[in-house]
Amino acid sequence: MTNMQFAKRLQPLQSNVFADMDRAKAVALAAGRQVIDLSLGSSDLPAEAHVIEAIAQSLSDRSTHGYLLFNGTQGFREAAASWYEQKFGIKVDPQTEVLPLIGSQEGTAHLPLAILNPGDFALLLDPGYPSHAGGVHLAGGQIYPMPLLAENSFLPVFADIPAPVLAQSRMMVLSYPHNPTAAIAPLSFFQEAVAFCQQHNLVLVHDFPYVDLVFGESGDWADSSPNPKSKIQNPKSLVPSILQADPEKSVSIEFFTLSKSYNMGGFRIGYAIGNAQLINALRQVKAAVDFNQYRGILNGAIAALTGPQAGVKSAVATFQSRRDAFISALHRIGWNVPTPQATMYIWAKLPSHWSQNSIEFCTQLVKQTGVAASPGAGFGKSGEGYVRFALVHEPPLLGTAVERIAEFLH
Repeated sequence: MTNMQFAKRLQPLQSNVFADMDRAKAVALAAGRQVIDLSLGSSDLPAEAHVIEAIAQSLSDRSTHGYLLFNGTQGFREAAASWYEQKFGIKVDPQTEVLPLIGSQEGTAHLPLAILNPGDFALLLDPGYPSHAGGVHLAGGQIYPMPLLAENSFLPVFADIPAPVLAQSRMMVLSYPHNPTAAIAPLSFFQEAVAFCQQHNLVLVHDFPYVDLVFGESGDWADSSPNPKSKIQNPKSLVPSILQADPEKSVSIEFFTLSKSYNMGGFRIGYAIGNAQLINALRQVKAAVDFNQYRGILNGAIAALTGPQAGVKSAVATFQSRRDAFISALHRIGWNVPTPQATMYIWAKLPSHWSQNSIEFCTQLVKQTGVAASPGAGFGKSGEGYVRFALVHEPPLLGTAVERIAEFLH
C-alpha cells in the first residue's frame, strides 16, 4: 500500500472522548460484561406519535423524494421562528434569520469555516463539547480555552483572556445549560458576554441544545431587565436565550436542536437563529457541503414545534426523576455531587486518588463493572478531575450502576 499523505488538520481530530469510550465498551462487551452505558447523551425516549405520523405520511408523497433546496424549507423556518418568538418574545425573520441544520452539531462545526482565517483564535469553553473545537481545527483556527471552574459557577472570566489572544480572536462559543458541567448562566452573564463581543468585534455563538431540559423552573434570572419590547412568555425561566441579551442580533447566532427536547436525535434536525449576515455566511458554507435533509423529517420537526408540547414536559419530568434517583444513590455510597438544575448529565468530581486521571478511572470502571461514563479530560484540560454520567436509563438500572460503582470504589 502506498504511503498516503493526509492533511495536517486531521491531527488534532484523532482523539475523541466518545470514540475512545466506544472502544473501551467494546472490550467490556467482548469480555462478557453487561454494559450500562452512561457515556453518551443520546436520549432513550421515543419521539412523539404525532411527529412519527407526520414523517410516515410524507413517505408516500412522491414530491418529498427529491432534493430539498432552501426555499423548500420555508415551512420549517416559519415554525422555528414562531416557536422562538412564543418562548422568548423576540421577533425573528424566517427568511433571513433562520437556517435549517442537520443537527446543531453540524452548524457549530461549519460556522468557523465562515468566520475564521487560518491562525485566527476562537474562544471556547474548557471543558466543552468536542465538536466546537473540531470545527475550529478544520478551519485552521487556533483555540484559546476559557477555563470553567467550580468557584466561578463554571462560567468563564472574560478579564482573564490575554490581550494578544483577544487581538487575534474572531469568535466566542458559549453553551448554557452546559455540557458537560450542567451549569446554567444568568441573563446578566449573557449581557456581559454580548458587551464584551461587541467591544472586541467578536462573533458570539451560543449552542443551546438543552433549552427545554430545565428542572424546577422557579428561579429568576431576570437580574437585569430584559428587552423592554419583548413579551417574554416565561420571565422566570432559568435559561435565557443569548438574543435576549442581544435583541438587535448585532453579534449573535444561536443553535437549536430537536434531539433533546423532542427525542429526535437520530433524525438529525436542528436550526440556527440570529444575525442575518451570520446566517447567510453559514448558508454559503452549507451550500458547498450538503442539501437539506429529507423533507419528511422537516415535516416531523414542524409537527414537533407546532403541535402538543406535553411530550417535552414529560421528558423533562423523566430526566428530573432520574437525576434525583441517581444523585440520591451516589450520596448513599458517600459520593457527594451537586444537584444540577438542567441537562441530562451529572458532573461528578472524582474521589481524590483518581483526581488527575479521569480517563484511567473510566477505562477501569467499564472494564471491571460494565458501567461506562465519560472522562472529564475528554472535554478539555479543565475537565480533568471530573466524570460525566448521562441519565439515559430508567432509575432501577441507574441504581444498579451506582451499586457497581460502589464496589469499584471500595
